[in-house]
Amino acid sequence: MELVTTIGEKCRRCYTCVRECPAKAIRILDGQASVIQTRCIGCGNCVTVCSQNAKQVLSGIEDTEALLTGEAPVAAIVAPSYPAEFTECSSAALVEALRELGFASVHEVGFGADLVAAEYARLLEQDDERHIATTCPAVVSYVRKYHPDILHNLAPIVSPMLASARVLHKKYGPELKIVFIGPCIAKKGESRYDQFEGEVDAVLTYVELRTLLAARGISLDSRDQSDDDFDPPHASLGALFPITRGMLQAAALDEDLLDGEIVSADGHQNLADAITDFEHGDTEARLLDILCCDGCIMGAGFGREAPVFKRRSDVSAETRSRQARFDHEAWKAAVEEFADVDLSRTFAPFDQRFDDMPTEDEIKTILGHMHKYDDQDELDCGACGYDSCRDHAVAVWQGLAEVEMCLPYSIEELHKAVDELQESNHSLKTTKEALVKSERLASMGQLAAGIAHEVNNPLGILLLHANLLLEDCEADSQEAEDVSLIVNQANRCKKIISGLLNFARQSRVVRQPTDLPALMEEVLRTLPVSDGVSVEVVDNLDDPVAELDSDQIVQVLTNLLTNAQHAMPDGGTIVVTLDDTEENVSITVQDEGTGIAEEHLDKLFSPFFTTKQVGKGTGLGLAVTHGIVKMHRGQITVESNADPSRGPTGTTFHMSLPRLEAETEVAASLQEITER
Repeated sequence: MELVTTIGEKCRRCYTCVRECPAKAIRILDGQASVIQTRCIGCGNCVTVCSQNAKQVLSGIEDTEALLTGEAPVAAIVAPSYPAEFTECSSAALVEALRELGFASVHEVGFGADLVAAEYARLLEQDDERHIATTCPAVVSYVRKYHPDILHNLAPIVSPMLASARVLHKKYGPELKIVFIGPCIAKKGESRYDQFEGEVDAVLTYVELRTLLAARGISLDSRDQSDDDFDPPHASLGALFPITRGMLQAAALDEDLLDGEIVSADGHQNLADAITDFEHGDTEARLLDILCCDGCIMGAGFGREAPVFKRRSDVSAETRSRQARFDHEAWKAAVEEFADVDLSRTFAPFDQRFDDMPTEDEIKTILGHMHKYDDQDELDCGACGYDSCRDHAVAVWQGLAEVEMCLPYSIEELHKAVDELQESNHSLKTTKEALVKSERLASMGQLAAGIAHEVNNPLGILLLHANLLLEDCEADSQEAEDVSLIVNQANRCKKIISGLLNFARQSRVVRQPTDLPALMEEVLRTLPVSDGVSVEVVDNLDDPVAELDSDQIVQVLTNLLTNAQHAMPDGGTIVVTLDDTEENVSITVQDEGTGIAEEHLDKLFSPFFTTKQVGKGTGLGLAVTHGIVKMHRGQITVESNADPSRGPTGTTFHMSLPRLEAETEVAASLQEITER
C-alpha cells in the first residue's frame, strides 16, 4: 500500500517535502523525490507543502464507487472538521448531497469521539501510568516506527473513526459497509491495519468527496433550504476533536500548567520533539495529547485554502449551533446503549530506525565531498531539507539524500562547470579557427604555387627583353622612361611571385638544432637597416638552442624587422628580446613606429591585406610569418597603439615556439579539446 507517491515529471527538486517531513521518509535519488512507504507515517504534510502538486494520495474514490454500486447498505461517517471544508453550505445540505450520492445513512464521527473522550477520562482516573493519546493515526505510526521503546505508553484506545465504525456495526450489523469522510490521509492507512479489517471499508478525503460529487453532477450550493440532518447517534462536544485540546474539553480534562499532568501539542514540527521529550522523561505528563497536523482542521485532505483560525472558528460556530438545539437526553441514552462497545486496541512495533550510524570520519568525508572542511563551511542553511549540514551528511550515508542537494555546493559546482565549459568553448573555437585558417592557407598556398610557376617563366622572358630594350634606348628619352616603367613593374611582379612561393612553401618545416642568438646575428648581418634606425637585441635565454626550421625563422625575423623599419620613417629603435622556458622559446619584436589602427588588427595576418601604399607591399609578409609560426606549433600575437593620446605609439609582435618537436602530443591535445 502506497499512501503517498511522487509524480516524477512534476517534481522540481525544491526539497520542500524533505524539509517538512517529520519522519524523513523522503528519499532523493538522481534528483527525484520518492516516498519510502515503510517510513511514511501518512501525515500528508508533503502533499500540503508541495507547490507543484507532485505528490499523489492513494485514492479512495474507486473503492467508494464499488461499495455504492454493491448490494450491501453503505454508511458515511463524516469527520467533525467538515464545517471548515464545506463553508458554502449547511450541514443539512451536505447530508442531503451524501444521501443523493447513494449512502444509506450519514453519521457524525463526533459521537465516536464522545465515547473516546470518556474512555480517556476513565483511563486517567484508573491508571497512574503515562500515556500518549492515540486519536491521531499519524502519531501512532510515528511511535511504532521511530520510538518503539515507548509503545507501551500509547493509550490502548481506538480513534474516533474506529469507535464510530464499531458503534454502527453494533447498531446495523456486520454487513454494513462504512466509508469515512475526512481530511486525514493517515486514516487511509489506519483503516487497512489487519486488526481493523472489515471495520472501515473505504476512506475519502474532502478533496475526493468533492471530485465524486462533481462527477455525479451533485451541487452543494443550491441546497440552502434543506432540513436534513445526520442520522443518530448525534455528537456532543466530540465535535471539537479536530481542534487542538478539543479532546480534553470533550473529556472534561484540564491542561493545568501548574501540575503538568496533561500536555497538549500539535504540528509536525512539534511532533518529534514532544515524543522525544516524553521518551527521555523531560516531561512528566501523564497524558501527552498530540496531533500531527495543527489540529485535524489543517489536515492534508482539505480542498479549500483557509487559515487555521478561520477553520477553528467555523468548527466552533457549527458546534455551538448544534449544541443550542441538542437533545442531551437522547445523547445520554445513546452513550448508555453503546457503553459496551469495545474501544480497545493493541500496538505492534514496526521499527524503522537505522541500525547503524556513520562514524565521525565518515561524516567528515561526506562533508568534504560537499566542500565543507571545517565548522565555518557548515552553513546549516537548510536548503537541502535537513536542519544542519551534518544531518544532511548522515542522510547521505543512510541513502536518503545526495550531496548535490547542498545548494552552496551545487552553485559552486555550477560555476566551475560554466568556467570549464567556457574554457572548452574557447579552446574549441580557437582550434576551429586554426583549422579553418590552415585549410584556407593550404588552399591558397596550392593556388599561389601554381600561379607562381605559371607566371614566373613568361615574366623572366619579359624582364630579359625589357632590359635589352632599355639598353638600346637613348637616355632621358620617352622610350627609355616607358621601358623603365615596364622593368620596374615587372620586378614588382617578381617580388609578388617570390612572396607567393614563400607562402606556398610554409607547410614544410625541417627542424634542426638552431642557435637563436647566432641566427639573430645572421639576420642582422644581411638585413639592410634604414638611416636613423637601430636594432637592439636582448638575450635572456638560458638555453640558446631550439629545434626550428632556421631558414623559415630567418624569413619571419626578416619580415618583422622590415615591417618595423617601414613603420618608423623618422627612425627609432627596434628591440628584439629572446626569452625561454624549459618547453618554449619566445621572440619579441618591438618598434617605436606609427602603430597599427585597432580596426586592422584582426585582419593583419590575412593574405594580401596591407596598410602600405600601392607598390610598397604585397600583403603576404605577415601571412607567411603567421603560417610559419603555426606550422612550428607556436603562437604569434600583436599589440599596437596608433593613437598618441593613449601613450607612446608602436607595435609589438610576440612569438612563442615549442623548443622541441612533439607533434604527437600536440595532436593528442587537439583531439582532447575537440572531444570536449
